Amino acid sequence: MATLHRRFALTALTGALLSLSMTTAFASSHREAPSITKSPKVDATDFYMFRSYEANRAGFVTLIANYLPLQDAYGGPNYFSLDPNALYEIHIDNTGDAVEDLTFQFRFKNNLADLQVPVNGVNVSVPLINIGQISAANNSALNVRESYSLDVVKGTRRGGVRMAVTGSNGQTSFTKPVDNIGNKSIPNYASYANNFIHTINIPNCATQGKVFVGQRKDPFAVNLGETFDLVNIKAPATAFDPNAEDKGLDTLKDKNVTTLALELPISCLTAANEPVIGAWTTASLRQARLLNPAPKSGHNNASKEGGAWTQVSRLGMPLVNEVVIGLKDKDKFNASKPKDDAQFATYVTNPTLPALLEILFGSAGVKAPTKFPRQDLVTAFLTGVEGLNKPKTVTPSEMLRLNTTIAPAAKDQQKRLAVLAGDNAGFPNGRRPGDDVVDIALRVVMGRLCLLNVGCTAADAPSAAIDFTDGALQSPSQFDDSFPYLKPALAGSPNVASSK
Repeated sequence: MATLHRRFALTALTGALLSLSMTTAFASSHREAPSITKSPKVDATDFYMFRSYEANRAGFVTLIANYLPLQDAYGGPNYFSLDPNALYEIHIDNTGDAVEDLTFQFRFKNNLADLQVPVNGVNVSVPLINIGQISAANNSALNVRESYSLDVVKGTRRGGVRMAVTGSNGQTSFTKPVDNIGNKSIPNYASYANNFIHTINIPNCATQGKVFVGQRKDPFAVNLGETFDLVNIKAPATAFDPNAEDKGLDTLKDKNVTTLALELPISCLTAANEPVIGAWTTASLRQARLLNPAPKSGHNNASKEGGAWTQVSRLGMPLVNEVVIGLKDKDKFNASKPKDDAQFATYVTNPTLPALLEILFGSAGVKAPTKFPRQDLVTAFLTGVEGLNKPKTVTPSEMLRLNTTIAPAAKDQQKRLAVLAGDNAGFPNGRRPGDDVVDIALRVVMGRLCLLNVGCTAADAPSAAIDFTDGALQSPSQFDDSFPYLKPALAGSPNVASSK
């Protein structure tokens, strides 16, 4: 290759994918499969798992599962409550067999207060979510109040023993902050939301943890809109461009997301002498749904759900269902379990993404890796890396894997390229909010691990040293250094609170 510093744009790649009818968004999991576009409330967007880097919390693992993508902050009057008819889950495999050993389950309730105001001597129900200012101490002006329960299942998700997680006062119901309506309704949203970080007691665990559920700024950085307009953008594809990785192309900079965050003691997640844990998220709906042709007054009466839980969303490693799984199998992947991932192995061992990159940039000398099956990608996506995050025994399967013996790096010491930059506390050893997984994944799929003799050699990957990038910078500096780490939600109304 002519240089180790040439950068090619993911945006151009996405345009080519569009021309090949792969019409899903290149984001960690924003509308990534045909069926899930119909049910945004159960669409998992991103999953993070890392040793907590907040001061004095290194003995904990933080798990962050985001749902309901592309939230416009001004999306009233209903905003973005989660689905009370859904089951949201975070699964932990601590034995390496691709089957969950612990599952944390979230169930939601939306309670209608039916606030009314007098109009000509008659009390009339209001059409809005609030009729006055809201605080953590006083939510009397809030018309819809959202709460949730949290359970832990030991064993398989449906056949194991389910136990309630309780709060510091023994409560089994936890409150969720309302979305960031605006600065007049909630003058200091960051302070308001912090009141909903709850201390929790986990059954059979001697140390307390934390939970937070609520709206946050979408942490993922990627360009979407202009890409889908036939790549209507000046792509950072110039050789020797020192600013290629930071073109300010984050389409999600004005979007929110709903976060389910847990901070749990390491000792309560690991098993026996195995320090590596694997994890993934799912969401499930009931098999049957009847639409009510004549809903009664009240809340959540438009349909009736019943039957067994049916998994409709799955997310572990980022970008898998977007640019690895073929379009025909995306819904199938969302309904699948890690133990059955052999059915998708060809997408990893014979990936299409490098071939498309070669088609796009072949004239510039880009070549896809040549050694098949791609054992380097099997290592990165399905087993973990030997000496980093591979369990002692492992069933190949797609999930995030974290070695809990590797010390966390403080925020100012983290490197956005994580393991590729010598920072072993980040992706693919788990995933932190500041890990630039798009740039990392692009370089890995083009053979960067071959330079380390992981399943291949440098001769097998002629373009392994190219610094592929999407031009949307992901950096640890964009996030907080304490739980729940993600920035507070953007305000629907950014104006300063007034009495007008």
